[in-house]
Order: sequence, then structure tokens, then C-alpha cells
Amino acid sequence: MIDITVTAEVRASRGKNEAHRTRSAGQIPAVVYGAFKDPVSIAVNPREINRIIRSATGYNTIFNLAIAGGENTPVMVVDQQVDPVKGNLLHADFKRIDLTKRIRISVPVGTTGEAKGVKVQGGLLEVITRAIEIECLPDEIPEGFTVDVTELMIGQAKRASDVALSGSMKLISSPDTVIAHSVALRAEEVVAPVEGAVVVTPEAGAVAAEPEVIKKGKKDEEVPPEEKGKKK
Repeated sequence: MIDITVTAEVRASRGKNEAHRTRSAGQIPAVVYGAFKDPVSIAVNPREINRIIRSATGYNTIFNLAIAGGENTPVMVVDQQVDPVKGNLLHADFKRIDLTKRIRISVPVGTTGEAKGVKVQGGLLEVITRAIEIECLPDEIPEGFTVDVTELMIGQAKRASDVALSGSMKLISSPDTVIAHSVALRAEEVVAPVEGAVVVTPEAGAVAAEPEVIKKGKKDEEVPPEEKGKKK
């Protein structure tokens, strides 16, 4: 949990007109829900939410939401709406977090080291999965995992089961999920010219000979020489 507090104000009404007025005032409409409590419509500063989303922990960041005249509760950003043209944050959804209960989250996975399949065997390292799902207590959420691929030879792989978990962490993704593997490069098929063969290319400006046209129809019957010239 990061020691960040975001202040918010309760929105008395809802709807497009109210949302427009909220954005015109430099804030965005948002909703906080969960923990068996009623949802509350609020307004928050979009710059503070963007700063949290773009931090190292991103959507896994737990921070304090202080609602003026209301509750002060730990929350996470679970959804957002962004302007498709301008890229501005338009709306956000926050979920209340019970710090004593386990939650499911998606955590990024990176790789470190140069695989022997690449360095020694001339292969290629392919990264297949960049995040895995785990379950843990809120105060044990990691920023990310790193998998060492140094010993990977061609045909070998690192899987989700190879990710080192600690504390209350439990793997939810399939243990067989491939994180990265080393593969051989595909040899390009090259047709080599036959030794001694002469390649003939048309000279510049040369006109290609027209193909002979074979007319379809009944062939002329062969007439004996003695019959030629005789009238029927």
C-alpha cells in the first residue's frame, strides 16, 4: 500500500449535464463501490488518478480515498474511460479494499539475462506472456516479477510455475503458462544456381517473339499428287 491520499467530493446529482459541469471545473466524475457498502458518486482530480495509473504499480496501487464529509477508505482503480481522440481521462471506477482479505490481481512479468539458446546456439528468445494472475493480501502486492532466462537452451521454456512467489501469494494462472522460450531460427530456403548454367536474359529493347497461334478446325486431307489438278 502506497501512502497516497486522493481527496474527493460527493456529487449530488448524476447525468451527462452534471458530468460536463464536473469536467469543466477541472475534475472528473467517478464512483466508489465494494466492501458491502453502497456505491457513492464522487468527483476527483484526474491528474492525481493519472499519476497513480502511470506509476510503477499502476492499477495494483492501493491508495486512500478521502471523501469530503464522508468516508476515508483504501481503494484501487478498477476501470476508466478515456477520450479516444484527446486521450483525456473522462471517468474512473474505484473499488474499496479490505486490507485483511485476499484479492486477485494481474502482475507484470519480465525477463533477465541472455539465454544460452541465443548466445551459444544462435536461436531466438520469444516472450509469450507478460503478466500472470495471483492471489494475495493487499499489503503483499508486488510491483512485478522477474524470470531469469540465462540457462534456457533451444527447446526449453520458463513457465508460470517458475515464478518465485512469497508470503501469501498464490498462483491463479495455469502453472503451464509459458512466460518465455528459446527457439531455433527458421532457415530461409534459397535456391542455388546450377554450376555452369548460363542464364539468358533478353537484351534491352528486344521484342519477345509472339507465340505461334494454332488455328482450331478440320485439318485439310492429304491429296495424292496424281489427283491434284483434276476436276471433280
